[in-house]
This record gives sequence, C-alpha cells and structure tokens, in this order.
Amino acid sequence: MRLLLRFFGFLFATGALLALVGAAVIGVFVLKYSRELPDYEQLSKYEPPIMTRLHANDGRLIAEYAKERRLFVPIQSVPSRLVGSFLSAEDKSFYEHGGLDFFGIARAAVTNFQNAGRRPQGASTITQQVAKNFLLTSDQNYERKIKEALLSLRIEQTYSKDRILELYLNEIYFGMGAYGVGAASLVYFDKAVNELDLAESAYLAALPKAPNNYHPYRYPERAMERRNWVIDRMVENGYATREEADAAKKEPLDVKPRPTGVQLADSEYFNEEVRRVLYERYGEKGLYEGGLSVRTTLDPKLQTLARKSLSAGLIRFDEQRGWRGAPKEIDPRGDWGVALADVPALGDTPWKLAVVLDSGASEATIGLQPGREKSGAVERERVTGRIGLEGVRWAKWATGPERGRAVKTVSQVLKAGDVVYVEHLKEGSTDYRLRQVPNISGGMVAMDPFTGRVLALAGGFSYDESQFNRATQALRQPGSSFKPFIYAAALDNGYTPSSVVLDAAIEVDQGPGIGVWRPENYAKKFYGPQTLRFGIEKSRNVMTVRLAQDMGMPLISEYAKRFGVMDDLPRLLSMSLGAGETTVLRMTAAYAMFANGGKRVVPTVIDRVQDRTGKTVYRHDDRQCIGCTATAWANQDEPKIVDTREQVLDPMTAYQVTSMLEGVVLRGTATSLKSVGRPIAGKTGTTNDYKDAWFVGFSPDLVVGVYLGYDKPHSMGEGETGGEVAAPVFGEFMKAALADKPATPFRVPPGIKLIRINPSTGMRADGGKVILEAFKPGTAPPDSYSIIGQASPRSETVTPDADRAVRQGTGGLY
Repeated sequence: MRLLLRFFGFLFATGALLALVGAAVIGVFVLKYSRELPDYEQLSKYEPPIMTRLHANDGRLIAEYAKERRLFVPIQSVPSRLVGSFLSAEDKSFYEHGGLDFFGIARAAVTNFQNAGRRPQGASTITQQVAKNFLLTSDQNYERKIKEALLSLRIEQTYSKDRILELYLNEIYFGMGAYGVGAASLVYFDKAVNELDLAESAYLAALPKAPNNYHPYRYPERAMERRNWVIDRMVENGYATREEADAAKKEPLDVKPRPTGVQLADSEYFNEEVRRVLYERYGEKGLYEGGLSVRTTLDPKLQTLARKSLSAGLIRFDEQRGWRGAPKEIDPRGDWGVALADVPALGDTPWKLAVVLDSGASEATIGLQPGREKSGAVERERVTGRIGLEGVRWAKWATGPERGRAVKTVSQVLKAGDVVYVEHLKEGSTDYRLRQVPNISGGMVAMDPFTGRVLALAGGFSYDESQFNRATQALRQPGSSFKPFIYAAALDNGYTPSSVVLDAAIEVDQGPGIGVWRPENYAKKFYGPQTLRFGIEKSRNVMTVRLAQDMGMPLISEYAKRFGVMDDLPRLLSMSLGAGETTVLRMTAAYAMFANGGKRVVPTVIDRVQDRTGKTVYRHDDRQCIGCTATAWANQDEPKIVDTREQVLDPMTAYQVTSMLEGVVLRGTATSLKSVGRPIAGKTGTTNDYKDAWFVGFSPDLVVGVYLGYDKPHSMGEGETGGEVAAPVFGEFMKAALADKPATPFRVPPGIKLIRINPSTGMRADGGKVILEAFKPGTAPPDSYSIIGQASPRSETVTPDADRAVRQGTGGLY
C-alpha cells in the first residue's frame, strides 16, 4: 500500500513539475510574443477605407470612386437575421466565448489528425479573424497563430462584442470587388442590408470563407450548396424556422450585380471633372478611401440634353462630309458572333456594333454584336437586321475622285466583313441606319449665371473613345466670342452703344520680324462709320481692332483677367479678335457675369462635400446668411443673405452688353436662334481658317457655351462659322431646356434709360426703323450725325465720343 502511495506521489510530483515547466514555457512564449504584439488599441480609432460617392443636385447617385468598394454600416443598422447568418456560418458561440473557442479548437485538432495530409481545418473565431485582418499577416505558421490568440484575448477585454462584430462585418472581402457587408449587399443584390431576405443573407454569410470558390456565375452549384448549408445552420441556432429555411433553399441565387463606377448615363465627363477637383483638394487617399459624400451641381435632365445636343451637332457636321469607310473588318463566315464580341465597342452611345454579312444594291444584312453572359461567355443567340438604301443615303463619298457624290447602292458603301456602328431607324424594327464616330469634337457647358454652378458638361462625343475633356482642358482661340469683353471695357469707359467707330481699312506695323497686319472683316468689305451695337451684332473685326487700339491693350488685358477668360492676355491687338486661348468653362463663366448683373462667379462642379461622419468640410456658396440659424419664428426679421462677391462690371454696363448681345440673335450673326422663342443673348465666334466654331449665350437664368473643332486644329471647311456650326447646338439645347419655362425678359437694372433710336445712325429715332437702346444716367444718343472729309484718311462724326472713336488706325492683327 505504501509503495502504491509512493508511486502515486511520484506521478503527482512529476505531473506538477511538468505542469510548472509547461506553465513556465508558456509564460516565456506569452511574454516573448506579448512584447511583439501590434497595438490593438488602434482598433478604437480605425477608419476603414470607404468609397467616395457623387450625387446629382437632386440627390441621385451618379458615380462612386474607391480602391476597395466599401460602405461602412454601424452594427445598429445591421438586421439581426443578417447578423445571425454570419454567426451561424463563422462563429455560433461568438457572444459566449472570450475570444477563443476551445471546444472548436479541440474539434479541429481531432479532425486534422484524422485527415492528415489534407488542408488543415481552422477554428478561428470572429475575434481572431479581426485580429488577423487588422493587425497581423495571413502567414500560415504557429507564431502568427500564437499572436492571433493573444491579441484575441486582449481585444475581447478591451472592446464590446458589438464593436468587434462591427469591425468584422465592415472589413471582410466578399468577392466581386466588395469589401464589407454594406457594399456586398449592393454589389450582389443591389439592395441595402435591411432589404435582404433570408436566402440573400445566407449567401452573403457564405462568401467570406472563400469568395472565389462560391462565385455565383463560375461555380453556381457550389455557391447554392454553401448557401443552403448556412441556412440549415441558422435553423439550428434559432435564427430561422424550418418552414422559412425550406422556402429559402428553393430560391435561386438571383444575383443582380450593381454597376460600378458611373451610375448615371451621359455624365462621364462631368464625373471625371469632379474626380479631378476632389483629387487636387483631398489627395488620392482622401478621394479613394475617405468616404466623402459629394453633392455635385449636376442637373441630370440638362446633362442628358447637353450630351444629346452636342452629339447631334458633331454627327450632323461629320455626316455632311461623307463616309470614311469601315474602321475594322472580320471574317463574316461561320460563327461571326464570337469574333464580333471581341471587338471593343463604345459603351456610352445608343449605337450597336454590327458586322456586314451580305451586301447588295438595295440592302445589306448585318449581324449585331452579341452580349456576354454573367459568367463572361459570349451569348449564343445571334441577332440580325438590315440596312436599306435609306440607312446609307448620307454616306456620300468623303475622299477620292467621287468625293461629294451621293451613293446609289448599298454595296457602294458596305461590303461583307465590314464592322460598323448602326442605330435603329425605328425602335422595335429590324431596319438600321449606318453610323460613324465623328472625327470632329467639341465641348459644352451649361451654368447657373448667379452661382457659377455647372448644371451640365459635355467634353466630347464619347468618353469611352477619349477621356480628354474639351470643355475644361482644351485651350482654344475663342475668336469673335471674345469681342463682348472689348465692348464691355468700352461701355465701362465712356462709350455708349450709339458711339460710332469707323469701319475702314487699317494697318498695323507689328515691329521687326513680324511685319504689317491688315485686319479684315468676314465679308472682305468695309462699312464706314458704324455704332458699337452694329459692330458687335455684325461682328465687325476692323471696328473691334480700332476700339481696342483706342482704349489700349493693357485695359483689354485687365478686363480679360477680371472676367477670368485669360490670366495674362498678351498686349497685342490681335488678341482683341480672340487670338488668345481659353476654355469653354472659362468663357461660359465670363458670360455669366453679363447675365447676372456683373457679379463675379467662380465656376464649380461641387456644391458641398461631407466627410464620413456627415460633417460638411466644403461648401461652394460662402455667402453669409444672417438669421438662418433660427429654429422658430419669434417676430424676428426675415433672414438676409449678405453677398460680398466682387462687382466686376457695373450692372448697367452688364445690361448694355446683354442688350447688344440680344441684338446678335435678333439682327446679327445668330438669327437662327430666334426659333428658340425665348429672350436669348449671345455671340458667335470663328477663328482663322475656320479652325474653331463657338457660340456662348444666355437666357436670364441659364448660360451655355459651345465649342466645335478638331483635336488637332485644322480647317473645318469654308463657311463653317460659329453661327453655322455651334449656334444650332446651342439652339437645340435651349429649346428643350427652356421648354417649360416662361419667356422671361432680361432684367433692366435701376437707372438705365431705354430710348428709341435709329439702329443705323445711333441717333434719336424720328420714324423708320426703331429699337430701344440702353443708356446710363448722364448719357444720351446724339442729336446729329455727320461725316466730314470723307476723302481724307480721317472721318469725323458729331457724337460725344467722336474724337476718340473715329480716328485713323495704324494697327491690328487678325
């Protein structure tokens, strides 16, 4: 008995010693690895990368930007059933254990021993996954596992279970570019988390284990099996009834991927401009990870109109020059669909890519580009159509000996194998019209003249084809559309709209190496003494040069800078005819100052920016509002908005310029715009050799700039002026944009006198043609008009400004 006791004593002593040694070893390991643990307290300050979202001015989502597509969802906003699906799939005892699931570890150890040689089974809790994902690497070794276990215990002691679960649900990767449960819900089902049903919740919970293995299109059977397994676990854990589970398991996956990036058609150029501004202001990290909520100035309706109007103008111009031939060819024999599916197509136009299968005298048979299934495979269905003679009538020869001749048969234009763009002649029919991507390009901006808010912006025909934004990035000569700033300077400095300037030949010696410049009018004629109004309405170059010469180019340069057209306009007389370079955005903002009474506006594509917490970090409208913070009315005065913006132009001068620009539409170079049926003011612009065509104009509440030209500047053709090319684009846009608006006249500022005058002489009217002219206080039309010494180089007129306005000039550049 004594020996037995001694034996048991020996065993106990040995066990105790081994336990002490083991505890010491474990203590050493814990001490060693504890010193190497990362700072787990940083989890309290953790801000996951969240995508930046852009919204239109009506709140509609228009674009998203992120490196990791993620939306942060507070744990309080995650439905309990969705939480239950993740606990059932990943860690059913999450709310019971202290960070480590010892029963799970033991079970995994037994399973791994029984399945030696296979991939080991893990027993990581959600807390351990948080420790690994946030603080450690993914290395599969025991050292990392020890650190993970230690961190899990400390995390559990420091943070609540809900905080740990919140970190987990917002960090994990779900596949298809989605990080976090909020983004996954949108990416897979286009739903918010609170809209998910049982089957959808279970599928999302099935994904974190191996997103690629349960891809809904590549491995649908595997995905269904895993989803149904999660549903069964939810029943076991009390998160769903058996009846609900049986019904959910019968549902298909029904994954409906939400499109990424651009969410609103036609807004690509606008979105890119916003992205560029945000990048400059907040940097790459702020843009792609900061979770900014951006309220842009975009008006979706006007944006669609702008894109449509500009595209129609570009197509109209391009098709008048004929067919350039198919850009690509493929073999139409056999299964042409596979080869055609591999041809890149513009995804931001209503056109379809097609291959010509057969071509004859009266029609061509075409095969339309097949789509792709969600798995990426080419669809099996092949759709065909026809292009009749009506669909190619515009396609006259663009080059060669038959240039300009109309085609008489379809086969003259199309042959088998040609890959072309087509568009329905009538929706629902199988008849198509031939299309081609325009060579010419352009830009368009629509703006609120009182705030500078860009309501619409089109930077070219197709963003897919070219990301270069002609509305904001293309520096082009504005031509005669620059002239209003010359006339504004004149009216601000003593001239009146009735002042007379001599329209006669003029020469300027530009100095050594440059030579003599002889500016000319568009019609190659001179018209003698004419009023300022006549000069701008008819866009007389020589009158503008004389006016600029009389005032001096330093003053013109200062006005160009004041209006934001050009920062440093060279002080050469040629610049008075728009030979400098600017952008459509700048020109549109400058004209806005005429429309709003001379107040400075800064063009913007952003109204407001909020950070991830909802705090406003930027607001474009910085006007002070006195009394706007009151929560209730207590007999106080109405709120007042204090506008401290700079007055860049006298309001009366701004109206005089507006009135003269209205004359451009009524009697001048843009009479085609009278068809808009609303008060419109604006100016055409055409540069040397017809390289650029402009029209910038406005109604009382909307200002629009349009430019057309080739990216590599060359002539658009004889007679292709701003009035012929750009004004129709402006007109088409304004007709639609103002269709439901009343015909509001331009606002006349206090102090302006409207006097009836003869538009030809600028004097008071005594019958005949009459217009109302705007005069400032202290000015009036002249009572007499005469030209003295017509044979001499100097002509004279009897007006208050005759001495300055009518003089022999020596300069100018065209």
